[in-house]
Amino acid sequence: MSELQINTTQNVKITFNAAGGGERLLAFILDMIIKIGYLLILNKIFGVFEGMDEWSQIGINTILSFPVMFYTLTLEAFFQGQTIGKRALKIRVVKIDGYQASLSDYVVRWFFRIVDVYIFGLGFFVMLSNKKTQRIGDMAAGTAVIMLKDSVNISHTILENLKQDYKPTYPDVIKLSDNDARIIKDTFITARAANDYKTLIKLRTKIVEVVGIKDVKQKTNTQFIDVILKDYNFYTQDM
Repeated sequence: MSELQINTTQNVKITFNAAGGGERLLAFILDMIIKIGYLLILNKIFGVFEGMDEWSQIGINTILSFPVMFYTLTLEAFFQGQTIGKRALKIRVVKIDGYQASLSDYVVRWFFRIVDVYIFGLGFFVMLSNKKTQRIGDMAAGTAVIMLKDSVNISHTILENLKQDYKPTYPDVIKLSDNDARIIKDTFITARAANDYKTLIKLRTKIVEVVGIKDVKQKTNTQFIDVILKDYNFYTQDM
C-alpha cells in the first residue's frame, strides 16, 4: 500500500495511505451494480409507453437515466468525495494540496471517466503504474483517493479527551477555525516532544494575539496551549 504525503499551504505535512487499485475497483463495481439495478427497475416500470412514438420514448428514457449519468459527480459533490461504493470501501477523494476537493475538481474527474473507464479501462492501468494510484482524471483535477480505515489515534486529530465536568477558561477560542486548531495541535505536539521552547513561546504568543486573550491564567506555555485545545473542543463539539 503506497503512502501519500500532502504538504498543505500552511507547510503542515499530512500522511495518508493511497487507496489501492483493488479497493477502487471494488468501489466502482458496487456503484455499477447500483446503477444497473436502477436501470433495470426503470426498464420494468417505464420500459414501454403506450401510444407514444419511439423518439418520445427515447427522450423520456434519457431523462430518467440522468441519475445514472450524473451518479458519481452528484454523490462525490454532496458527500465530500464519496459515492456509496467509496463509502462502503472507506475511501475518499481529496485534493493533493490538502484542501477538500471542490465541485470543479469533481467535474474534471467525472469528465475524464470517458477516457479512464470507457476506453478499455485505461484509468485502471494508469493507477497501477503510479505511486499515488491516480487515474487520468485525478491527475487532471489534482486529486487522489485515500484510505479512511487506518487506525487513527485521537492525538492525530483536533479532538481532545474532555472530562464530563470540564469547565472552559477562554470562550474567545471560537475565533479559531478547525484548521487553526489542527495546526496548533500539530505544532504543539512536535515542539513539546522536541522540547522546542522557542516554538512553544511563539505559538503561545500567536494564540494570545489571534484569540485576543488579555489574562493568561496558566503558568507554563504547555499548560496554556493544552487548555486552548480543550476549550476549542468544548465550544465546538456540538456545532
